Amino acid sequence: MNTTTFDLPRRHALQRRDVFDWLFAALVVLGGGYAFSRYHASMDVYEQGILLCAMPALVALGWFWKPLRLLSLAAGAATLLAIALYARHTDGFGADLAAGEQTFWLKYMLSSQSAILWMSLLFYMSMLFYWGGFLTGAGRDSVAEVIGSKLAWGGVFMALVGTLVRWYESHQIGPDIGHIPVSNLYEVFVLFCWMTTLFYLYYEQRFATRSLGGFVMLVVSGAVSFLLWYTVAREAQEIQPLVPALQSWWMKIHVPANFVGYGSFALAAMVALAYLLKTAPARSLWIGLVAMPVGIVALILAVRFGGSLDAATVTGMDGWARKIGGIAVFLALAIVLRPRLTARLPDLPQLDDLMYKAIALGFAFFTIATILGAFWAAEAWGGYWSWDPKETWALIVWLNYAAWLHMRLMKGLRGVVSAWWALVGLLVTTFAFLGVNMFLSGLHSYGTL
Repeated sequence: MNTTTFDLPRRHALQRRDVFDWLFAALVVLGGGYAFSRYHASMDVYEQGILLCAMPALVALGWFWKPLRLLSLAAGAATLLAIALYARHTDGFGADLAAGEQTFWLKYMLSSQSAILWMSLLFYMSMLFYWGGFLTGAGRDSVAEVIGSKLAWGGVFMALVGTLVRWYESHQIGPDIGHIPVSNLYEVFVLFCWMTTLFYLYYEQRFATRSLGGFVMLVVSGAVSFLLWYTVAREAQEIQPLVPALQSWWMKIHVPANFVGYGSFALAAMVALAYLLKTAPARSLWIGLVAMPVGIVALILAVRFGGSLDAATVTGMDGWARKIGGIAVFLALAIVLRPRLTARLPDLPQLDDLMYKAIALGFAFFTIATILGAFWAAEAWGGYWSWDPKETWALIVWLNYAAWLHMRLMKGLRGVVSAWWALVGLLVTTFAFLGVNMFLSGLHSYGTL
């Protein structure tokens, strides 16, 4: 076969690019070149390689999904504005962050903490508008749901600005403190919120329906609530130096890859919840969505009054018992209002397909993250695997979704069983993400509660 035949798809793809595609590509390359010229002295060879690979990756993503172009350019421009405002106030090392907070736009909009608070507000408002439109709208795209979608985009924008500006702020505190903001629970919860929302917004456009927005934004709003509580209880917004094990370029690729998986799994679970409300027998919903959480609360209270834990742990578990009880009450209301909640949901095959695509994407990236984590562990601790609690539960998460995909692809698993499995999978993932930090200790105990 003539070798030119292999070039035809690539040439055809390039010929389909319009002037805006090439303009976006040029702006990305210019931005990457500016970042390299300005900050290359602070980068090692691995970080320079990551920057080099990130540019074509961002161009490809912008060509694949055009809304990303405006989002990335706007976030970049806002970040550069924040940097310029900070640069007006300097101290002996770099930008004087305390003095910079006296600037109106930094104090109320563009500093990392302000931007993340705006993210929180916008995500809450997005959830309310999604649900308002879903419950009152007769059409496929009510005005309230459209507003909810725009607010979700705004929340993602502010989250990206907050993350990028926090990255810059960390480098202005002192030598060897600057790092990509994915090193503790506060930072990764911001990552989880915007990444989960962005995945949903893609599927919203792909499947041409906004009726799932309220379901997905529930889990995002739950994460925002935890983030705000964690900020108040632990002052987690303060930038801290990295512990030695985290001072590695592996963190820059391992953690984001992990959260592509977490975000996709959360999206799949919320779609599974919608699927179950639409089709599962009422009795199984009461057992699975209400009785089991109440049972967990009862178990926690039994441990509480058994006096087998220290006072600090007991107090923390009491708080989580109340949260689980609140979730059970919410799910009970969802079952009672089931006809209203399911009237405008997409057809079951569409929900099933979305659930499968989300889990497949999440599994692929979670696998990559696990492999990267093994390489990182070998560099930091001298071994690829140590059966640390976090590693063990990561393996459990991986096996859970591997089995789900195997049963679907090899055995044709569909319907209610696969939806229950996906929903339970989120609980397993949540324990691997948070529960290990709460109840277990080990080499990965960087974000304790």
